[in-house]
Amino acid sequence: MVIRRVLAPRIDFGALRRELGLPEVYPEAAQREADEAATAPPRPAVDRTDIPLVTVDPPGSRDLDQAMHLSRRPGGGYRVRYAIADVAAHVRPGGALEDETWRRGQTVYLPDGNVPLHPHSLGEGAASLLPDVDRAAVLWTIDLDADGGASAVVVQRALVRSRAQLAYPQVQADADADRLPEPIALLPEIGALLTARGLSRGAINLPIPEQDVEADGDGWRLVLRAPVPMEEHNAQISLLTGMAAADLMLAGGIGLLRTMPAPKSEAVQRLRAAAAPLGVHWPDDVGVGELLLRLDPAQPRAAAFIDQAAELMRSAAYTPFDGELPEQPTHGGVAAAYAHVTAPLRRLADRYATEVCLALHDGRAVPDWARAALPRLPAVMAATDRTASAASRGAIDLAEAVLLAHRVGETFDAAVLDVDAPSNGKGRPPGGTVALDDPPVRARCLGELPLGTRVRVRLIAADPVKRSVAFELA
Repeated sequence: MVIRRVLAPRIDFGALRRELGLPEVYPEAAQREADEAATAPPRPAVDRTDIPLVTVDPPGSRDLDQAMHLSRRPGGGYRVRYAIADVAAHVRPGGALEDETWRRGQTVYLPDGNVPLHPHSLGEGAASLLPDVDRAAVLWTIDLDADGGASAVVVQRALVRSRAQLAYPQVQADADADRLPEPIALLPEIGALLTARGLSRGAINLPIPEQDVEADGDGWRLVLRAPVPMEEHNAQISLLTGMAAADLMLAGGIGLLRTMPAPKSEAVQRLRAAAAPLGVHWPDDVGVGELLLRLDPAQPRAAAFIDQAAELMRSAAYTPFDGELPEQPTHGGVAAAYAHVTAPLRRLADRYATEVCLALHDGRAVPDWARAALPRLPAVMAATDRTASAASRGAIDLAEAVLLAHRVGETFDAAVLDVDAPSNGKGRPPGGTVALDDPPVRARCLGELPLGTRVRVRLIAADPVKRSVAFELA
């Protein structure tokens, strides 16, 4: 559901691309390998084109990593079939294409065009799970008991065929009208069940609205939107698969986990102390994750509390292991062991983690090229995570500055999301972070700000060159 959107004029994101050193084209040898692989795509021996899979993605997506089909099992429970693009079947180990994907690490998304992990001939072509064409995939079949617990997992290479490319807005409308297509008719039911299981484990999901910049004719839209329920249900299927992958790896003694320390008790206590002043009722028997699920991020005090809760979700990392199991194998947000395996078109690590899972499931040795990659992947993913985050934040900062450049001196309604810690005599002026109602801008503000309240703020700077915006309490 879109909360707010505002039109911005023409914006040149070229300086941001240059600043981040983003590549403009693929090297000739890597492009040639991709094109050759696209003209002769692999055809796995196992044919599961009989399964009526569908994809569910943001509108206009072409790099389609996942397709699903959900069904009931005779006697109770569910069967989740989740097909993931088989990127490793298209990329030759030791080749120019593999080398270039290591340099890129992941797809970087920018409003004026993405910087893809793979050339378009693969990432948006022969390897993408586009509808009505046969594709090589890694098919996860996960059987769930009636309470949502996984009772059996099968992972195999297979030939699949998606029947339709669905987009979240229409899928949500279909769900609201109780007319979801058969392959995902059970998604709300299974998604809610998996969410409840996650909350019982102590999982935490931050319901933070997403800020984005979208093309709009000759200009751009600055958009703030909250995820629709079907996005959350879809995410639960990915989390389920990632947990199944982690279990395979831990049982086999080799793999690459996505880890994060569980929130420390003192951090949870600090958050609990912040609840009452913000008017957030937190019963003693309700966990952090369940409380956050109840809040409306469109309300200023709830938004401020959610912003404070983000401090619990720190220090995520990739943790490789081969032989000795990790001392800390779990992800605090998931409250379970978890691995990235569901987005190999967009994220390098998933390709190698998936290959480990295939080998372990089949009881064979992990290929040398995948085993050797595991200890090198964390550094590459950490560096490219920083680049991707800088690109996303930089694009939004630039759009905000361009949008507001002619409005310096004006006042706006805003909600106070965060307040600086006391300076302890160091002379730093008081301030914090505010979120404007209209346009949907989040920025630095000077002044004695009352956390979680609505205030009037004055724009004192908007510099597109520096990509910076600043306010003061009016």
